[in-house]
Amino acid sequence: MFKLFSKQPTPEEMVRKWRASIRAQERALDRQTRNIQLEEQKVTRTIKQLAKKNDPASCRSLAKELVRSRRQRDRIVTSKAQLNSIVLELQRQVAVLKVAGSLQKSTQVMKSVNSLMRVPQLQMTLMEMSKEMMKAGIIEEMTEDALESLDDPEVEEEAEEEVENILAEVTEGVLGKVKSEVPKNGALVIETGDELRQEEEELDLDDMRARLSALRS
Repeated sequence: MFKLFSKQPTPEEMVRKWRASIRAQERALDRQTRNIQLEEQKVTRTIKQLAKKNDPASCRSLAKELVRSRRQRDRIVTSKAQLNSIVLELQRQVAVLKVAGSLQKSTQVMKSVNSLMRVPQLQMTLMEMSKEMMKAGIIEEMTEDALESLDDPEVEEEAEEEVENILAEVTEGVLGKVKSEVPKNGALVIETGDELRQEEEELDLDDMRARLSALRS
């Protein structure tokens, strides 16, 4: 015989559910970071190859992709720190629950949830969690500002200094801030050890940019 009414979870069970969900999101962010780093390594090798072939325009284009990717990894680090702060606050709430008998309103959780709601990878999970937290009395109703997606002003105008620094770093000063102009005659010579093999295969730059963009989304 089916039960007409399911048992409502206790506050302790809700907290355990939220913590498990947050930990799952942290692991997903770790996987995304590793995938971005692997793709960045491929882009770095390609920049070295293109520099050797005297193609500074393509090098600069891919350097902008690296700027975007590194900024995305920085945002992931910030997001993980905010997720962890929510976990710590939930642990504190469990201790308070034993004394007060109920979960208490937390401005810290409210602030972190509002901020994380703007991260595309976390929106769906945080939307559901925020509704449960509102019912439990931990946070107030979400504002319209919290539901807006995060607009990234870097899309069209990457900081030129960052691009130059990356070019100088990857090409060991042949391109970028140290030496921005490429010699008109002769190929560039970059000491890169075994990383640079004489490959004549065509480099699909559009595909590489698309993979990086997909990993950042």
